Amino acid sequence: MLGGLVDVDLRGPKVSVGLLHPPVVAARRTVSAMADAQGAVAGVNGDFFNVSETHPGVAATGSSSGPAVAEGRPLKGAVPDGQRFGPALPPGTSAEDVIGVGADRRGHVARLHLTGTVRAGKTSIALRGLNQYALRVGGVGAFDSRWGEVSRQRAVCGTDEARNAPCSTDTAEVTVRKGVVLGVSDTVGAGAIPADTTVLVGREKGADALRRLRPGDRVRVSYRFTGPVRFRFAVGGFPILRDGEPLDGLSPNGPAPRTAAGVSRDGRRFYLLVADGRSERSGGLTVAELASLLDEVGADDAVNLDGGGSSTLVARAPGAASVSVRNTPSDGTERAVANGIGVFR
Repeated sequence: MLGGLVDVDLRGPKVSVGLLHPPVVAARRTVSAMADAQGAVAGVNGDFFNVSETHPGVAATGSSSGPAVAEGRPLKGAVPDGQRFGPALPPGTSAEDVIGVGADRRGHVARLHLTGTVRAGKTSIALRGLNQYALRVGGVGAFDSRWGEVSRQRAVCGTDEARNAPCSTDTAEVTVRKGVVLGVSDTVGAGAIPADTTVLVGREKGADALRRLRPGDRVRVSYRFTGPVRFRFAVGGFPILRDGEPLDGLSPNGPAPRTAAGVSRDGRRFYLLVADGRSERSGGLTVAELASLLDEVGADDAVNLDGGGSSTLVARAPGAASVSVRNTPSDGTERAVANGIGVFR
């Protein structure tokens, strides 16, 4: 097996690990482009993402499946488990699972659940989505300037259990600018969202709730992640190693190119691993083999990230102005992806 490992000591005063991401959520960039744009010295690709679309007339958003936190701020929430891309989830895991670094400067694998409210006078509406390509049936989600220009229509397609189920026809969209409702529509729109604006999208019961709002209403939108860790950075990935033991029910499919990230028992070391595959030189790994390898290198908890043609490891040589790709992507060239994990000095 060919590939590479980055072992990061988080105790270093000038060393950090953070989220690599395009300028907006609904976009893709290569790992090398994101690393150079953000000044990372090394990095790997991150979460699985909405790369293909089966709903007629609906564009693939390119956005990731799981939660993301950048510089301590929620960037996006997780789609329902049935709407995610990638291998089947092991029992007891969720699209809300992440790996990242907390305010304590230690690495953690944990779960982040988005909770929030839309308040207008005596009306309170539960908010369960943020800049994500799929909302729960009956739910309401918020989109802001960080989403991008891609249509928000994908957010009302599929169900909590079936990604390819038809799009809902019972929808509503509310535009809120500087805390005031500008308009209410039954059509989910597209286009860039101004920095002072939030667009609320609802389906089924969520749409009914949004239709009660009227232009001129004063609205307060609030949200946060709840979970056991206050993350400074986090990216979605499903757990494959816990307390030094591979999880039960890991997908037997493969071998294939893989990307993973792990943390040591004390959270002081952060591991980034890429295994090449689909070639005569390197066949790749199964997810179970990946978990065992991470245990061998020192990880106590670890997650599987996007693999296949997305698996990419970049690093900057001493004195170089930019990073270079250090593995052999199975597509033959570097793929544009939704996000990644960067190492900074």
